[in-house]
Amino acid sequence: MRLSHGFCGAAILFIALLTGCSGKAPSARTYQMGEKVSLGPFIYTVFETQWATQFGTPPDEKVPQNRFFLVRLSAVNSSGADAMLPNLSVEDDKGNSYNELSYDVGAPQWIGMIRQIHPADSVAGNFVFDCPPGHYKLRVLDDTGEKSALVDIPLTFTSESPEVTVPGEAKKSK
Repeated sequence: MRLSHGFCGAAILFIALLTGCSGKAPSARTYQMGEKVSLGPFIYTVFETQWATQFGTPPDEKVPQNRFFLVRLSAVNSSGADAMLPNLSVEDDKGNSYNELSYDVGAPQWIGMIRQIHPADSVAGNFVFDCPPGHYKLRVLDDTGEKSALVDIPLTFTSESPEVTVPGEAKKSK
């Protein structure tokens, strides 16, 4: 049995449409912390992270719903025109996404929300998220918001143990 050329062409077109409309976004490349991520006019570099349970002191302290997650990064505008740095988000291993906070919680070196970068200039500071502690990937975007990349951020907690003297005991010299 011979199929007509029109029927074969329609079948191929139908299959192409089905595979092209699968609803899955193209996968974004994943980088490690410290690597330069070039995306559109921006060159991102993620330096470090920090977790915090609050900022400020009572009665004016800011307390998150989960934990404050600070991601310190720099972004360079490598283009010849001004560019607005888009809002970023972090994504956990379960697919949950958390957008950066749009208000000042008193975090050190907060990068702010209006981030216009002049040509060959850069901005640096902390992006602040409210999310539960865990392993995250930071989703960075180009200036249009259409292209993205991920930066893998391992879960780390640093603890600073202050030197404590016991009452009645003299300080020991090292």
